[in-house]
Amino acid sequence: MSDDFQYPEEGEYVVVTVSSIEKNGAYLDLNGYSDEIRAFVFVGEVSSGWVARVRDHIREGQRTVARVTKVRKDKRSVDVSIKSVSDERRRDTLQNWKNEQRATQLLKIVAERNNWDESELERMSSELEQTFGTLYGSFEEAAANAEILKEMGFEGEWTSLLIELAVENIVPTSVIIRGRMMIEVWDDEGVEVIKKALIEAEGASSKEDDVTVSCFYDGAPEYRVEVEAPDYKLAEKAWVSAQNSVQEMVKVAGGSVECHRE
Repeated sequence: MSDDFQYPEEGEYVVVTVSSIEKNGAYLDLNGYSDEIRAFVFVGEVSSGWVARVRDHIREGQRTVARVTKVRKDKRSVDVSIKSVSDERRRDTLQNWKNEQRATQLLKIVAERNNWDESELERMSSELEQTFGTLYGSFEEAAANAEILKEMGFEGEWTSLLIELAVENIVPTSVIIRGRMMIEVWDDEGVEVIKKALIEAEGASSKEDDVTVSCFYDGAPEYRVEVEAPDYKLAEKAWVSAQNSVQEMVKVAGGSVECHRE
């Protein structure tokens, strides 16, 4: 028997929901896979140590994480182990699953407001996943950097809504803000002064606050500044500090500086 169903790989960690409990184990639903694929955990793989009653360790309707031990495509079945999943792995996998569910709901809002049909929704979801690794990753990146969708080649009015939903609903691990500095110093030491000023700007970085300031040459007299920080407050603080450092040093050298945020 052959089919076109997608199956998990052996060794993969999957989110499962306990559907029924038997004496020798339990049947599980594989979240994110076809309902026609049955998963089973044998009693010896339910929990470490002796398991007299499966119901003492898992319950029907419980959502947990299991590791795939065998895939039988000819029978549309998968064997899994629950006991081999560490507490840390379980927490991380469940959190990632919840994040993807959240991102899926947010993208459906984008689809509804832009009149996408099901095929367009699936296509865009797939493209975002391929570009950012996960669908949630696309929202997380958009929340941290409003320009990232455009930079990665995504265009259209829908991108503004996705960014808006991301900022409102996703707490990014870090944020990125960008600014530009037009720096001119006319004496013979101008190049060295500008170089030292930009090094001084990068000095606004802070290991303690996990803030990084980076300066890039975009073609004289224009320079780009990127600030990555845990939140916008720290990022803006570092940007202001970088501006002040450059302006002070360049002013002493008789030059001029114009700064603006992107």
